[in-house]
Amino acid sequence: MTQLPSFSERLLSWFDEYGRTSLPWQQDKTPYRVWVSEIMLQQTQVSTVIPYYTRFMSVYPSVTDLAEAPLDDVLSLWTGLGYYARARNMHRAAQMVVSDFDGEFPSSVEALETLPGIGRSTAGAIVTLGHGGWAPILDGNVKRVLARFHAIEGWPGKAEVLAALWAASESHTPRTRTGDYTQGIMDLGATLCTKSNPGCLYCPMSDDCQARIENRPADFPGKKPKKAIPVRSTVFLQCVDREGRVLLERRPPAGIWGGLWSFPEIEAKAEVADWLSDNGLKVTANPTEQSRHSHTFSHFKLDITPVVCPIATASSRISDVDERRWFTIGEALALGLPAPVLKMLNTLTVKD
Repeated sequence: MTQLPSFSERLLSWFDEYGRTSLPWQQDKTPYRVWVSEIMLQQTQVSTVIPYYTRFMSVYPSVTDLAEAPLDDVLSLWTGLGYYARARNMHRAAQMVVSDFDGEFPSSVEALETLPGIGRSTAGAIVTLGHGGWAPILDGNVKRVLARFHAIEGWPGKAEVLAALWAASESHTPRTRTGDYTQGIMDLGATLCTKSNPGCLYCPMSDDCQARIENRPADFPGKKPKKAIPVRSTVFLQCVDREGRVLLERRPPAGIWGGLWSFPEIEAKAEVADWLSDNGLKVTANPTEQSRHSHTFSHFKLDITPVVCPIATASSRISDVDERRWFTIGEALALGLPAPVLKMLNTLTVKD
């Protein structure tokens, strides 16, 4: 019986013919460009990332440019990508690269992992794709490919399953053409070994892929144990003054939507009058409840009730400080905003 070429040999042959080579971050490759793309691609599809990446790199072409930028500007460019902690971590990491590494990304996994938001897999991608070094990676696509090929049972969130996947990744990563292999295995997972309806017929690994042999590709990787997602409720106060300005406040740096601008928030509609009174705001008409919005996070669902409050005059008690300010709609749309706030601002009717 003829022995099959190695896993990496087959993958590289497939990559040479079918791999993706024209993505924006594959052009003029540098560790910085690779890093930005890897962070953006975490939990986000390539098609979504491309316009954000292109715009981001045009504004911040170097790590120094990013490090010197105000966080608000960075978050503004990130609006709509979600998982905003990624942007905050990128900003801090850029500042550390400039201050601690003389503006050059370190070339070892260990040093890269000292930077905020960079884990072992992202560090491995920067080492291989950005520096031309050797390191294994294990993003979501790679986990799926390796879990199926080796029929590694269980949810990758479990330590023993993750360890088995890392061992498989290390064993297959070649010492030559490591960057092409890294890109190739990510491409294989993204284009053929997909979550649903994998293209096993065209896969270079199908002859000895255990999941295909056992006709069980849908079983790998193992699913996360299901847990009921709790629902929380909140009220957004859409205060609009006679000049057509809207009141927004910056959220605390940590937690949900950290550092982004949002509407003032209260727990229940019954608190609207008290909140307005406490903040010295007088209405010109009764506050009106708008259509509800729903936003799902990874661990809970948020039901939002917007209440429009037409304000007579902006109170001096709410001054233009960092935490709470009045903005025109145009000014507000240029800020770093959570997706539902951006949507509401775009549909908010402001009377002249």
